[in-house]
Amino acid sequence: MDMVAEIRAFNRFYTEVIGVLGAGMHDTPYSLTEARVLFELGGREKSEAATIRELLGLDAGYMSRILARFEGDGLVSRDRSAEDGRRQIVRLTGKGQEAYGMLDERSAAEVETILGRLTQEERRKLVASMATIRGLLDPAEAREPYVIRPPRPGDLGWVVNRHGALYSEEYGWGVGFEGLVARIVADYAGEHDPGKEACWIAEVAGEPAGCVFCVRKDDTTAQLRLLLVEPSARGMGMGRRLVEECVGFARRAGYERMMLWTRDVLVSARRIYQTAGFELVEQYPGEESGKPVTEEIWARDL
Repeated sequence: MDMVAEIRAFNRFYTEVIGVLGAGMHDTPYSLTEARVLFELGGREKSEAATIRELLGLDAGYMSRILARFEGDGLVSRDRSAEDGRRQIVRLTGKGQEAYGMLDERSAAEVETILGRLTQEERRKLVASMATIRGLLDPAEAREPYVIRPPRPGDLGWVVNRHGALYSEEYGWGVGFEGLVARIVADYAGEHDPGKEACWIAEVAGEPAGCVFCVRKDDTTAQLRLLLVEPSARGMGMGRRLVEECVGFARRAGYERMMLWTRDVLVSARRIYQTAGFELVEQYPGEESGKPVTEEIWARDL
């Protein structure tokens, strides 16, 4: 099934889930479009009909028929604007407010019923996936705030999985690189000193979107490892913030110096390191998955 068919199938599925294929929305006399008009009117003391119509993308004639029905049912009152007689001001009546409240309550109840069938983890995934869809389709939603937090159960497995998948996709690095990441993570999980080593996960809409580790290199030197930012979260300043968190922790932990190992093809990461005060101190040839790479050591005093 191609992408267009997949999206159309999802649209049909979700339409059925929210129950808008029947005669009335949420077991009321109102269609989906009528319910949307009521919701918009219910959120304002008064509204211009043209504003609601443009907001919902409705035909002028269709909007006029909806308002005429609402007025006939006693749900709205309509007056001409004092500033511009060509514009129509619409207000919900007391009966209209009752209809809006009923729709709002039934909508919330139906969503609670849907969520009640899911586990807590499934609910988190559902809400995060919805946020992802909104962020991809609406530029205004694309840059949501992120949080940086300590790892939770399951996060370390995510670190290994995303390093393996992402670096394979973007650079062609294979299972050998993923194995290296797995060993680094396993060493951290098995015996790290919380006073000298730490890990941070950056999260967007409830989902991990980035990570970094600070580990002990020797008594005076900390090492920054496994910086990663998901493609969907790039451009938010997340990588810079993760590095700042790592450097700040190393300084508070009493280290005198911090170093890191990277490769010259990781241009965005190198730019972040340079901005954070790291300097390139060593380069040497290497190989990854049969491909030549240039290994680099960067460092800075704390």
